[in-house]
Amino acid sequence: MRSTSTTDPRTPSTDRLPLAALLALATAVFVTALTETLPAGVLPAMSADLAVSESAMGQSVTIYALGTALTAIPLTAATARWRRKRLLLTTVVAFALANTVTAASTDYLLTMAARFVAGVAAGLAWAMLAGYARRMVPDHLQGRAIAVVMAGIPVALSLGVPAGTFLGAAAGWRLTFALMTALTVVLVGWILALVPDQPGQEPGAQTPVRRTLAVPGVVPVLFVTLVFVLAHTILYTYVAAFLGQVGLGDAVDLVLLLFGAASLVSIWVVGAHIDRGPRALIVASVVLVAAAATALALLSDGAALVHVAVVLWGLGWGGVPTLLQTAVADAGGEAADTAQSMLVTLWNVAMAGGGVAGGALLAHLGPAALPWTLPVLLAPVLVVVLAARVHGFPARRPGARG
Repeated sequence: MRSTSTTDPRTPSTDRLPLAALLALATAVFVTALTETLPAGVLPAMSADLAVSESAMGQSVTIYALGTALTAIPLTAATARWRRKRLLLTTVVAFALANTVTAASTDYLLTMAARFVAGVAAGLAWAMLAGYARRMVPDHLQGRAIAVVMAGIPVALSLGVPAGTFLGAAAGWRLTFALMTALTVVLVGWILALVPDQPGQEPGAQTPVRRTLAVPGVVPVLFVTLVFVLAHTILYTYVAAFLGQVGLGDAVDLVLLLFGAASLVSIWVVGAHIDRGPRALIVASVVLVAAAATALALLSDGAALVHVAVVLWGLGWGGVPTLLQTAVADAGGEAADTAQSMLVTLWNVAMAGGGVAGGALLAHLGPAALPWTLPVLLAPVLVVVLAARVHGFPARRPGARG
């Protein structure tokens, strides 16, 4: 198999991004991100409708993440020889089925089963999308290509989750999941029409996990992924409960809109500068998220201060998926595909852990305890980023121009 760290030999040498294809992949990312995070905006309504506590309903994020974490590596290996377009279409159809069941279900266990299936589909999608994008463009455009695809995350956060929260309040949370199904049907046609196919791996080409972990730089990136995502998820999953505690329970959609809009700015900055300054960008991300969480913990008495802190949080978090996906692919080299599937697994282990840990904190210490976990967890993340200056988080990407 060709490493995802180099361009496919058949990729035309051009300075223009194949935007139609990349935006289709970005929409797939949007679907995965919105399906994953939507319960955060409609958690009280879902818990009331399904007759469970908010902590129990928060585990819908956990079970989604577990579906990804438990299956990303083995299913990525099992489907390694599939052509990429076939695999992408399979994951999109699986999302359509899972969201349809979620929208129609009146049973908590059935809803959780549907969420698990969606998580499985997400694991397959996440393990291939960055590599798919990289193979469409020359080396010097790979960072930008990934940034376009990963823009689906902040769009989901800035538009999807607030819109879903608003629709959930106005017409019921089930409508939001039904609309997700409609979007995936449109996406299937888009992929069929405009996304170029790519071959799968050659037999025996996948690098074993143990050898991948021995590649310099891979372990630091994976550690940062695990702990950074854990910290973010603890607060984000239960942000509605936290906002209710500080008197902003009726403004969840507005707060999520601010967070997502700031995330869009973040990913634009990251896309513009990732080739020449990935290390500075990841350091800034860690510092901004830690500072925002500290502000929420200390200064949550006024709505304006909460809004400012949430904007800082979005500015710090928005570009993180692009930075980490790019870092692990660059560090992995010939083992990039295995490293990518490991990152996806740890990302979702962290999300599952964040759902559980956040639920425990919410149940035993209350919402005010949630933001305090972020600066504590992000301190070792910053240490590792600063230490991995040669392998993992270098000042410039290999092959960067200018």
